[in-house]
Amino acid sequence: MKAEVVLTVSESKRLIARGVAAIPYIQERLEKGIIVVNTGSTNGAIYEELTGLSIDKRAYLTGRTTPASHKGSWPVEPMGDLVLVNGEPDLSLDRFSALEKMRPGDVFIKGANALNYAARVAGISIGHPKGGTIGGAIGTIYGRKLRLLIPVGLEKEIPGDIVEASEMVAAEDEALTPILSLWPVYGDIFTEIEAFLALTGATATPVAAGGIAGAEGALRLLLTGEPKQVREALALAKSVQGEPQLI
Repeated sequence: MKAEVVLTVSESKRLIARGVAAIPYIQERLEKGIIVVNTGSTNGAIYEELTGLSIDKRAYLTGRTTPASHKGSWPVEPMGDLVLVNGEPDLSLDRFSALEKMRPGDVFIKGANALNYAARVAGISIGHPKGGTIGGAIGTIYGRKLRLLIPVGLEKEIPGDIVEASEMVAAEDEALTPILSLWPVYGDIFTEIEAFLALTGATATPVAAGGIAGAEGALRLLLTGEPKQVREALALAKSVQGEPQLI
């Protein structure tokens, strides 16, 4: 059986967040272990799904890409990092101090700004001279054998190779504008595809993208599988449709 759905970027973020909450190793770490949810637009939805709380997701951002005409910030007080220890928020920890307490298998959740889905490579834009969050965390993530979970919407798929793009960005040349660095990262890539599979067993295949009237950046997905799986996937899509934009 098959069905087709359209998801806006905001709807995809909610879908991905629900899928992340259903990952078996996330459920295990909610029982015993540490999960760090870094700030980010998708991670704001993950914050809500893991805690059951409703937050102003504009307050749970660090770097962000906005239209050139947008000032890039809102009059909201930034929130602190969500660090869950055995399923409960630990306000004494942040993304970096938590790393020193984490053990193999604990989860560090970090969003991305670019994606090569087939190659399972993500790219993170870096504006900080010391590498920002990923620069300060990646050594400990590998050294302590932590899981790096990368929730990222398929709208961030780019046609070129992220590693090659990173090299182009870093090449010495005259720059007319500020240019962010691009850090290729490897981890557990989790998109709309993985979310539909985790929550319903259905296969989601992107077949078109883009739109108008709020569907700019949207995905058209073909859902296939057994009748029960496709019906559940269609119901899941309908349940996230209407998720408001982050404006």
